[in-house]
Amino acid sequence: MLKTLEAVIDDQGRIQLLEEVQLSKPRRALVTILDEESEEAVSETSRLSEPALAADWNREEEDEAWRHLQPDR
Repeated sequence: MLKTLEAVIDDQGRIQLLEEVQLSKPRRALVTILDEESEEAVSETSRLSEPALAADWNREEEDEAWRHLQPDR
């Protein structure tokens, strides 16, 4: 089972899950520490690049290139 859970790590290194999880036995886990500043920058970059990407993605040539993956279209 792979499941992603949001958590907060305090300055003492204690991990607090932000939602409950029920496990049948102890499990190993991987913890990724997110840099709050870069998370905002990525989000802003994504928002700013969306119009340019949409112009490219919404072309007929792009639809044709991916049509084989959408047989009902």
